Amino acid sequence: MSDLDTYRALYVAESRENHETIVKNFLILERGLDKAAIDEIFRSAHSLKGMSASMGFSMMERVCHAMEDVFQQIRNGTLKITQALVDHLLVASDDIEQMLDDIEGGGEGTIEGVIEHVATLKGHVGGTPPDGLNEPRAEVTLSTPPREESTSNLALAGEMSGPVYTVKVRLSAACDNKNIRGMIVLQNIEEIGRIIRVIPSRETVEDDNGFEGTFEVTLASDAGEEAISGAASGTDVEEAAVSSCTVYPGAPSVQAEAAHEGRAAPDTRKERTEKTEKGREVKNIRVDITRLDQMMNLIEDLVINRGRITQIAKKYQIKELDETLSMVGRSVSDLQNLMMNIRMIPLSVIFNRFPRTVRDIALREGKEVEFNIVGGDTELDRSVMDGLNDPLLHLIRNAIDHGIERADDRERAGKPRCGNLCLSARRDRDNVIIEIADDGGGIRADRVIAKAIERGLVTPEAAASMEKEAVYDFLFQAGFSTADTITDLSGRGVGLDVVRTALQSLKGTIHVESTLGEGTRFELILPPTMAIVDVMMVRINSRRCAIPVANIVEVASLSDDRIHSVGSRETILMRDEVLLLDRLEDMFGSSVLSEILVVLQHQERKRSIAVDVIEGQQEVVIKPLGQIVGICRGISGVTIPGDGEVVPVLDVKSIVREN
Repeated sequence: MSDLDTYRALYVAESRENHETIVKNFLILERGLDKAAIDEIFRSAHSLKGMSASMGFSMMERVCHAMEDVFQQIRNGTLKITQALVDHLLVASDDIEQMLDDIEGGGEGTIEGVIEHVATLKGHVGGTPPDGLNEPRAEVTLSTPPREESTSNLALAGEMSGPVYTVKVRLSAACDNKNIRGMIVLQNIEEIGRIIRVIPSRETVEDDNGFEGTFEVTLASDAGEEAISGAASGTDVEEAAVSSCTVYPGAPSVQAEAAHEGRAAPDTRKERTEKTEKGREVKNIRVDITRLDQMMNLIEDLVINRGRITQIAKKYQIKELDETLSMVGRSVSDLQNLMMNIRMIPLSVIFNRFPRTVRDIALREGKEVEFNIVGGDTELDRSVMDGLNDPLLHLIRNAIDHGIERADDRERAGKPRCGNLCLSARRDRDNVIIEIADDGGGIRADRVIAKAIERGLVTPEAAASMEKEAVYDFLFQAGFSTADTITDLSGRGVGLDVVRTALQSLKGTIHVESTLGEGTRFELILPPTMAIVDVMMVRINSRRCAIPVANIVEVASLSDDRIHSVGSRETILMRDEVLLLDRLEDMFGSSVLSEILVVLQHQERKRSIAVDVIEGQQEVVIKPLGQIVGICRGISGVTIPGDGEVVPVLDVKSIVREN
């Protein structure tokens, strides 16, 4: 299934829920006025309109827009609920259902009769049907003078949620993607008011070829001229002129048009009653996330018991049991993989929240920032995803506040005035890599070291020989900040330490690279799931432990002639590389049987440990340590293999990072 098909399926599932809510509350209104039902309909219609606009289903968007206008007046008390109005609303809801069927089948939601039905709804509020739904008319341009204002439309202005303004927007001639920038400006304006009209039409603005970079928006908003101007301004916008205006008169209703043309108006009640009911297969359902968690726990139990049954089969060598176990094993593996896929969520779920955040912070800081998202279709387990929003938000704020310079400063440095901030995700073997990279000024290591010396975190002598990576580690100390002043975004020393703590709770890590004058890159390394992993079972001093296979580089024999001493530490030479040798005696006690070397790696660092026996590789469920046990150095959790023994799982990250 392609990304477009996936989004279409999600859209249909969400839209059907909103449609059911709308119909259910229509029937409630038929029995009498109910404020809660009105609010539910308004919210559902608004949500469905927004989703349809983002997916490009313009006909659906316009039906919902008309429905929203009706209920805006009902909420304001300027429109009475009548049997005829409910009939027309139900016909519109039938249209929505048919359009959803068409969209689900791969269409664009275009069906017959929608134009007249939308015009009928507009007739109830005395407004103008949205562009494209009236009879054919001449193309509207910026030079077209507005029509005369009528008294009825002054009332309509009051129903549009505030005073009415005109915003004239002109994009820079150097803007490469005028249609995309125009779409962004329209979305920003729509967030603080209701758009009444766009000249030229919205479709023209969003057209790759037909848009020349100038358009006019009429909107109703309580935000005020300054806020509207701020929403319309931004990168590549040369002019955003805001002025007060009036609302244009509405078109007559369908009934009035029909009488003028000497034809009968459509009987919408008859259309609805004659509509045949049809069955529809339910293709999507919503499941409470707690049920998925319960299912995951049951599957984890199955994985543990599968290991136990395997051991019993080996012990008693029962042929029939072996055959049955082989079939059960495949089913458990398939069920496990299916469950893991169900729990996977694309990172776009949280990535798509950040463009607005970047825009707001950049405007507040007076900076120009181009924000790009790459790899939003990369998937993570829900349990990992839940704790990721705050760390990413901290890093994005940090990049704009500390990293990207102001436009004038960038220009003096020979850079483009607009800074670039990129949020990307990708798969790397068994991990997911998320990067936040900017092309700002980079991290000044001298300032970091000076601050660390000032706080007593390092001596001047030790600081002189520190590597960059060690210097950047100071940034993750609690309360550490290089900011000269405290602002709403920075200077309090709260941020990167929270990021590292959050990532550690997700079994992830963070890595920093920076070049002065060129930019900074934060790399987050996360496991796709925290539940079921492949481990290598080993024994040290007759005690069993598990090592994640993803952290094992190689296994080799260990002999005394390969061991060398550097100071008080044992090292071993492996392929022209000197590695520290750790016997883990503080964890498992001293052993004289260690004849096997296991080389571990975390990020770019390596380390070797000595073990007695390698029992083999298996798939296990890792459980976190309980609150009673607390945090144990070098242990990330425990697992229970088939024999029921509780086995510690080595935390390779802490072992490798230890000095």
